[in-house]
Amino acid sequence: QVTLVESGGGLVQAGNSLRLSCAASGRTSTLGWFRQASGKEREFVAAINWSGVITNYADSVKGRFTISRDNAKNTLYLQMNSLQPGDTGVYYCAAQPRSDLRLADYKYWGQGTQVTVSS
Repeated sequence: QVTLVESGGGLVQAGNSLRLSCAASGRTSTLGWFRQASGKEREFVAAINWSGVITNYADSVKGRFTISRDNAKNTLYLQMNSLQPGDTGVYYCAAQPRSDLRLADYKYWGQGTQVTVSS
C-alpha cells in the first residue's frame, strides 16, 4: 500500500516559479505528476524512474519543469519555472503505472494540490 501527499501549490504570477512536493509512504518505483484543469481531462506532466536517471516530460512543460526525487526522504518533487496561465490546474502525484507511464493509469494517487497562475 502506498499513500501520497502533495504540497507546495499556490497562486503565482506568470513567469514565476513553484516547487511541488509529494511525500510517499510505502515502496515506490516509477512516479509521475499529472494535472487537471477545470473541465478538462487529467493530463501527463512528467515521470521519473526509481533511480532518477530516466525522466519523461510532456512537450508543453519540457525545458520549464524538472522532476526529481529523493529516495532517502521518499519524496518526489516538481520544480516549475516560467509558469504560464495554461499551467493552472490541480496537480497530482501518482505511483505504480499499470501501463504506459504517460497514461493516467496509475495504481496510487495523491489528493492533489491547486496551482493557479495569473496573467
